[in-house]
Amino acid sequence: MYDFANSGYTTVVITAIFNAFFVSVIAGGTDWATLLWTTIVAISFAIVMVIGPVLGAWADRRAAKKRVLAIATIGCVGSTLALAPIAAQGGALLWLACVVFIASNVFYALGENFTAAFLPELATSKEIAKVSAWGWSLGYVGGLVTLGVCLWLVTTQQAAGAKAVQYVPWTLVITAAIYAVASLPIFIFLRERAVAKPDVAPQSVINGLKRSFANLKHYPDLRRFFWSGLAYQAGLSVVITLASVYAEQALGFKMADTIKLLLVVNVSAAIGAFVFGYVQDKIGHKTTLSITLVMWIATVLIAYFWHTQNGFWVAANFAGLCLGASQSGGRALVGVMSPKAQIAEFYGLWGLVVRLSGIIGPMLYGMVTWMTQGNHRLALLLTGSMFVIGLLLLARVNVAAGESAAQVVRR
Repeated sequence: MYDFANSGYTTVVITAIFNAFFVSVIAGGTDWATLLWTTIVAISFAIVMVIGPVLGAWADRRAAKKRVLAIATIGCVGSTLALAPIAAQGGALLWLACVVFIASNVFYALGENFTAAFLPELATSKEIAKVSAWGWSLGYVGGLVTLGVCLWLVTTQQAAGAKAVQYVPWTLVITAAIYAVASLPIFIFLRERAVAKPDVAPQSVINGLKRSFANLKHYPDLRRFFWSGLAYQAGLSVVITLASVYAEQALGFKMADTIKLLLVVNVSAAIGAFVFGYVQDKIGHKTTLSITLVMWIATVLIAYFWHTQNGFWVAANFAGLCLGASQSGGRALVGVMSPKAQIAEFYGLWGLVVRLSGIIGPMLYGMVTWMTQGNHRLALLLTGSMFVIGLLLLARVNVAAGESAAQVVRR
């Protein structure tokens, strides 16, 4: 249910509506607008990179994953609501929009880290991919629900002659409301199974990060997978944060058309996440993830060479099939190769990897579009190479050895 709840945020704010609105209206569609959007996304991820692992280690010691998840949820819902009246001012409050968006994305990313940290408590290593896939596929249903309500709002308002500054803020209100309501079952029914450890002196952020990276040296295959994840998640981050920007800026999609496309993609993604979760438990984590990365490479090539709106529909739905599968599969694989006593800490490190990739991929894309006066097609091709690098690095990961290392009790 938490995957259901927070997917509306990433679908509406990061992927479908607010990002394109930010580039075209808040930042005025200037040459640097896409770069500014990727920069504030990068800043938010950089903050999570620093505090995520430390907060995870603290939550492990205090058995406080649920408490931190509640704070992150309240923070994301509140800052998303606060973003609505700012968006209603168009470009008048550009820098305030940047700050409030950064806050909302930090809280969202922390929530994503801590909900993932519950996964190994709820499933064995043989079924963790399937359970992760249940959540991820249900998450796309949540994205469908939120985006569907927003599509109704956008189309009716456009038919009435309203401008984007009049209806986009209401999509943020809808997103925050669904997030808040859908997350309630987590805080009512899910219990914290971890046991608090004897209290120790609090660590500084720097010392906490050093400790987390020192712990990672005992798990070489998990470390290798983190490097692979850094590469392929950079490509994923471009798709998630810039899909609608690419559709509107490079292919001339209108907002309603973009929303319709992403509604269909969410269906493809839900199917892909659900099916590949079962496949992953059957044929193995590494093999399944490798298949999805090959599919990602094919998706980028289709979008690059078939440079039309019809071609983008085909590429986008192909991407949907492997989007949920690659994200859910990576989340499950971290759970398999992480020690249970430090699960929130290691998911914090995985969050660091994902957020760093969220800086590298979109920033590379933004820099290319800025340097080439808006060549989104070239930017897409360059960032697609990240999937190739991720696939090559994944070949070096031994999942069985990583799972065995995670079962060794260390003091």
